[in-house]
Formats: sequence, C-alpha cells, structure tokens
Amino acid sequence: MLTPALSNQGSYRGRFAPSPSGPLHFGSLVAALGSFLAAKSQQGKWLVRIEDIDTPRVVQGADSDILHTLEAYGLHWDETVVYQSQRHALYQDVQNDLQSQGLVYACQCTRREIKQRGGFYDNHCRTLNLPFAHNALRLQQNFPVNSFTDQIQGLVNIPNNIAREDYIIKRRDGLYAYQLVVVLDDIDQQITHVVRGADLLEPTARQLGLFKQLQHPAPQYAHLPLVVSEPGLKLSKQNHAPAINKQDPIPATLAALRFLGLTPPPEAEFASIVDVLNWAIESFSLHKISKVTEKPLSDAY
Repeated sequence: MLTPALSNQGSYRGRFAPSPSGPLHFGSLVAALGSFLAAKSQQGKWLVRIEDIDTPRVVQGADSDILHTLEAYGLHWDETVVYQSQRHALYQDVQNDLQSQGLVYACQCTRREIKQRGGFYDNHCRTLNLPFAHNALRLQQNFPVNSFTDQIQGLVNIPNNIAREDYIIKRRDGLYAYQLVVVLDDIDQQITHVVRGADLLEPTARQLGLFKQLQHPAPQYAHLPLVVSEPGLKLSKQNHAPAINKQDPIPATLAALRFLGLTPPPEAEFASIVDVLNWAIESFSLHKISKVTEKPLSDAY
C-alpha cells in the first residue's frame, strides 16, 4: 500500500531515476547532477531509483555500471536503491483499487489505428467493455491538467487532446506503464521535488492528474534543458551516446556544471571530485539554468 504524504512538506526529497538500458552518458550526468545539487543545496535527501520496469530494454549489468559511475562522480545516494522490478505488488494493489472504482478499462487499439484517427487516442474503447485479458489497460482521465508551473521552464501549457487522453497504465504484454509506476514510486518514496529532462514536460501533466486521482500532493517539478548532439536529436542511450569516463570524473562534471548555468573555476583549482561538488552545492541555483529545452553538446565544452 502507499505510504501517507509527508507531514513536513519542508523536507526536501529528490531523486534520480535512470533506466538500466546502457551506461550513463553526458545527458544522464546533467540530469543526475542537477537533481543531486538541487537536493543538497537545500540540505535535502537524494535518492536513486532504477527504473527497470520496461524489461525488454534492460541491459544486463547496466544497473551496477550506473551505480558505480555515480559513486565515481561523488554522487552518493542517501537511502537504499529501489528497483521497480521488485515493486509489482504495490503497482497491482493500486491497479486493483482503481479497477474497483470503475476507472480502468481495456483497450484494443493499435498504434496504427490511433495514428489513423489523428495521432491521439480519442478514448475509443472506454464504453466497449472489452475483456482485460490480452488488451492494454487505460485509466479514465478525470483530472486533466492543461497547464502547470515548472521551476525552470515557467508556465507550461499542454494541448487539450493530450491532457484529456485516457492513458495506458498496463501494457498489452502485461508490463506496467511508466505513467503509473513513476507516480506510485514518488508517492511511496515521499518525493517532494523532481528535477529531470525537458523531454518529460508533457508526461508531467498526466502524472499531476494521477496525483490528484490518488489524492496525494504532487512534487514540485523542474525540467532541465536536454543535451542534444544536433537539433532534435537527444543525447541518449538509444542514440548510442558514449559513456562518461569513470576514471577521470572532473572534466565531465565541470562541463555539466557549465551546462547547468554555473561558471566553475579552472580544473587545476580542484584537488578532487569532492571539492568540485562542494563548490557546486554552494553555487547552485535553479534560477541559473537556461529555459531553453534543447542545448547542443558543444555548449557544454
């Protein structure tokens, strides 16, 4: 079952939640460092969650490599690392509860059919009473969010067809969907602040709606500009972005700090990665980060 909301809303609890589909690259470092500094600059806790719910994308050993890389970069987490693959009972309990309220229905629509109807799901199957077996499960969107205020991007407006879409909470293959599990994990871990990439701006609206549905306060969100190798091409594991260097963490960390709007001293002035992070914690502010949602990699170096 879900834990109650924090009684002390002043307690900062942030998190970094990588998918173990490959090693950490520079874009991952920016997200990890941004969330770490946001937490530590507020004397808060910083948690690490391995988002391995999408098992076909999981690369064996990637989780250990990610954790070793974070440690090499001085990014030490405060509580036990959580794995989504070990939390199916929690997800099923909440799904059962939503089903008992009549809020979940089966959907047989394929991506091709949705594309033919305009590219957005139009809640086509909501009243068809299809069997749950061998179909995707969708949640009725009774709390659409058309806009929210982001701590970096400011006012974010969401198109109405996206805001009102009934989204999948369990896939046809039986895997729980990201939109469901990320909210349940944030509630269960009592996360108060989420700092992550701007590619998740639109999904945030759905997640805010689910927090309302579950009657839990939502975290505050701050979406960092994405690191791109060229316009429109996000630096990512899927695009074969190179892994960052675990043996020499200071150069990449300084580059990531510059990407986050800071102006660190020359590398020679730091004796260790701990010195770099101590300087960064004292200097960090979300207000220094660019509102631009995409920044080329060359801007960091």
